[in-house]
Amino acid sequence: MLITIAPDVRLFVDIEGPGFVPDGPALREKPTLVLLHGGPGYDHTGFKPAFSRLADVAQIVYYDHRGHGRSDRRPRDEWTLDTWADDVVRLCDALGVDRPIVLGQSFGGFVAQRYLARHPQHPAKVVLSSTSPHMRLERKLAMFERLGGAAARAAAERFWRAPDAASWAEYGRLCLPLYNTRPGDPQARSRIVFHEEILFHFVAGEKQGMDLLPGLARAQCPVLVMAGERDPVCPIDDARDIAAALPPQWMQFAACAASGHGAWRDEPDAAFARLREFIGAAVE
Repeated sequence: MLITIAPDVRLFVDIEGPGFVPDGPALREKPTLVLLHGGPGYDHTGFKPAFSRLADVAQIVYYDHRGHGRSDRRPRDEWTLDTWADDVVRLCDALGVDRPIVLGQSFGGFVAQRYLARHPQHPAKVVLSSTSPHMRLERKLAMFERLGGAAARAAAERFWRAPDAASWAEYGRLCLPLYNTRPGDPQARSRIVFHEEILFHFVAGEKQGMDLLPGLARAQCPVLVMAGERDPVCPIDDARDIAAALPPQWMQFAACAASGHGAWRDEPDAAFARLREFIGAAVE
């Protein structure tokens, strides 16, 4: 469904599970888990069906970022982290969601980090999954070379320095297969509504000078940083930088030795067990 979050701005939203469930003589309210998908240029479908595992402990809100997927197309001047971060608040206001648990995967983690900085009192908890606070291209290139050799390193450098259709096609052939340690659903990519122009715009622009570390000190809720030790595009040292920048009383860190980009893809049983624990834990 399309939800209006601002004048003439509509986001595609899909909600899984009730917010209130029978519990003896009363209704018990479940927390709301808001999922911020990766990309940019992709949509929410990569979370399905994996995150249905959590539907018994949380109501799950899937959505496509502004301009992405099945959401309304929007002008380029709105393709910014500040806009996407503020949209988390706008969407929650439109849905009547108070104190969400926000999970950002990859690019969605960039959005979640900016959201934490701009709206530190809004979330109940945040999960930063397989994401980075900055570019640090050399780290990416070293991991791509380790996993795929010199050809993968060269393809990665061409794309991240000069994103366009040609460099993206080569990156897709040589680098995307290195993202994860176990094969994914072969039909998953065909389900995605992909807008490559957003990807090229962001990588060539805001991504180059991105530095989200200073804003992380403003966090006022528990933050779980999950990272795979075999992730080439958001290397685990990037996650360690995030962890070090967060207030220590709020930070939790989970390194997943057999995972690449998204521990919930490569080690689903362990990753979802950790997420269930984090969602259910009381906030002191």
